[in-house]
Amino acid sequence: MQYIVPLTEIIAVIVAICIIVPVGWLFLKRRWLARKGGLFDCCLRLPDSGSGKGWVLGVARYNGQYLEWFRIFAITFRPRKVFDRAAVEAKTQRDPEADESGLLMSGQRIIMLRRVDGREWELAMSQESITGLLSWLHAAPPVEAPGL
Repeated sequence: MQYIVPLTEIIAVIVAICIIVPVGWLFLKRRWLARKGGLFDCCLRLPDSGSGKGWVLGVARYNGQYLEWFRIFAITFRPRKVFDRAAVEAKTQRDPEADESGLLMSGQRIIMLRRVDGREWELAMSQESITGLLSWLHAAPPVEAPGL
């Protein structure tokens, strides 16, 4: 006698795979990124976004002279945005506005970074992570003046 697999069992297996694979991928990606240390939750506001819009969940890590930002729900292991410590400065800090607070994680503050080319980026992170970012930026080696 031949056993026929009921359709409900096939659907249950497909649903389980569709849930387990993405969650497992996110877990493995975060573990892989954290192996170099210095990984923290960090939302990035996409440029040219309106008020309260454009926030993307992600994580960031320090990698030598660079702050690398990764989208949390991306398949790739490559950073989506890289900030060079020598080419960026911290500007203003602020609390999220009412329309932003629902898009960001609880307790996050927003800091603006300005690159030497004039482009500005907003990052949202915990106050502890902002303190670490400011320490990292100020700990940069001195830049030699031209002609010396």
